[in-house]
Amino acid sequence: MAHESDDVMLRPCREDDLPAVTAIYAHAVTTGRASFEIEPPDEAEMGRRRAALVAGGYPYLVAERAGMVVAYAYAGPYRTRAAYRGTVETSVYVRPDQAGRGLGRRLLARLIDEATAADFRQMVAVIGDSQNAASIALHAGLGFRHVGVLDAVGWKHGTWLDTVLMQRALGPGDRTPPGR
Repeated sequence: MAHESDDVMLRPCREDDLPAVTAIYAHAVTTGRASFEIEPPDEAEMGRRRAALVAGGYPYLVAERAGMVVAYAYAGPYRTRAAYRGTVETSVYVRPDQAGRGLGRRLLARLIDEATAADFRQMVAVIGDSQNAASIALHAGLGFRHVGVLDAVGWKHGTWLDTVLMQRALGPGDRTPPGR
């Protein structure tokens, strides 16, 4: 199901979106601090990752503008052990020339809706770099609360980086047993 707003369409990620998704992520890996990967994965690896998430029932979305994928977001397992099955972790990446246009907010809002519909109960954001004010504000604006900081847990671009942990409940949250 596609969702249009202004000139942007949000829709599920398809296999033919992988070149754009790979390029957006490669830029984030090589120039940014949001991802703690050091070397960007190739398109085949990005395809494997996407396929595993989709097969697991996790939402994986893109934002398309003028026929081009300009941002993407997905929810994946927070941790692999069974007790975490009701909790997902967010990832949102926007092409640099599209930053500040509300695409991240639109994608994250849709991701929250889809993860809730899939009966997940908690959503966690593990935000790379405590200086990442835009991502922290994005998540806070959509109901995430700050739950902690892991100091100096990643070494990238010649500096130690923190991770900021934010969390929000989905659906009935912790009032009932997990639905998955």
